[in-house]
Amino acid sequence: MSASIPSSQKQWLVQGTGKKLETLVFQDAPIPKVGDNDVLVKLRGASLNFRDLIIPQGKYPFPLDLPVVAGSDGAGEVVAVGSKVTKWKAGDKVVTLFNQGHQSGPVDVAASKTGLGGCIDGTLRQYGVFNENGVVRMPDNLDFVEAATLTCAGLTSWNALYGLKPVKKGETVLVQGTGGVSLFALQFAKAAGATVIATTSLAEKAELLKKLGADHVINYREDPNWGETARKLTPNGEGVEHVIEVGGESTMTQSLAAIKMEGIISIIGLLGGTRPKDSIMEALSRVCVIRGVYVGSRTQLEDMVKATEEHNIHPVVDKTVFTLDQAKEAYEYMLAQKHFGKVGIKIE
Repeated sequence: MSASIPSSQKQWLVQGTGKKLETLVFQDAPIPKVGDNDVLVKLRGASLNFRDLIIPQGKYPFPLDLPVVAGSDGAGEVVAVGSKVTKWKAGDKVVTLFNQGHQSGPVDVAASKTGLGGCIDGTLRQYGVFNENGVVRMPDNLDFVEAATLTCAGLTSWNALYGLKPVKKGETVLVQGTGGVSLFALQFAKAAGATVIATTSLAEKAELLKKLGADHVINYREDPNWGETARKLTPNGEGVEHVIEVGGESTMTQSLAAIKMEGIISIIGLLGGTRPKDSIMEALSRVCVIRGVYVGSRTQLEDMVKATEEHNIHPVVDKTVFTLDQAKEAYEYMLAQKHFGKVGIKIE
């Protein structure tokens, strides 16, 4: 190992599950060894997702293998490569792939058990070792913190809009709220030439959504039937082609009211609970597809990187960016819902 690479590092470890964040511990750890097909990445940026908040609390519904280094989102610079690595060299800037085993095509059970920060050590550390196929080229137009946000929220949005039936120019996309996935979906949809309807409950966030390109913004607190309102905003009142569904129990009824025949409701989040009032038979009566999305593949991430550069898309990162030693503060900041867009972490 190069003399410029230290023998130890700082990292955040999820030791187990508890009621709050007491199992998230900042500690010293050795630099992981580089295998023949691996790359060692000096991580420079990370960001948080809702899953990061609920993993230490034991509320995450997907596979876990604890203890595990926290975080899935990472961007940094390759500093060493294994003897059989051909794709990368020292100095290359890369972004982590969420499910390390999801290379292309549909996700399967095996790939679902390779999530960074859940089953495999993640990115809230100074150095990480990843298989050479577990990272992709970082977009030239982004800094490290911006690029890190692509791993989970960005790729999830891309998969929702392009994974099953690609969004097309002239179609309408409904995005809920101002979380990372929804804001990425807004930007990707606008880049595709689609009309975007966004929802929020705050006037100041409505203005920010309009600045990002939202064509219509509905205050869901003032308009409890916002799904029907969204439908009326579409050509001939036929409904929206894509819904980015992040609320779950609290929003599915309105998503169904808004969706067009043969449209797609992509279920991404469960912020409002996991027990919708609507029967799955609504998919038949509405003649729509209700699809669960579990991030995306390496090939989709590579496609998204190209589009990010082509359209000069910059992820929305909250104005408060934390340092690695402040990661628990970042968790608490996000739990308190003080953020707009992604919560970024700069790693030195």
